[in-house]
Amino acid sequence: MIQTVLHAGAYTLIVLMFVCLGRAVVGPSVPDRVAAINLIGTKAVTVLVFVALATGQLFFVDVALVYALVNFLTSVGMAKYIEKGSLG
Repeated sequence: MIQTVLHAGAYTLIVLMFVCLGRAVVGPSVPDRVAAINLIGTKAVTVLVFVALATGQLFFVDVALVYALVNFLTSVGMAKYIEKGSLG
């Protein structure tokens, strides 16, 4: 039963990732596109945790944590680049 719920949640999040991808492509401004890509990364982390719970292989949680850190650092870097025009 719990695996069915995890699979349904993961599939729903994957569909919503494509919706966010549409927003990232069509977004009216650069900050909207960055936010959409950050949201895709957050949903990917959640899907990885769902996969870890469904399969019982907890190394997926480690992968999700590293991916969340990379996603955060990328978002901060993009925000700084948009604001100041350089990363330095």
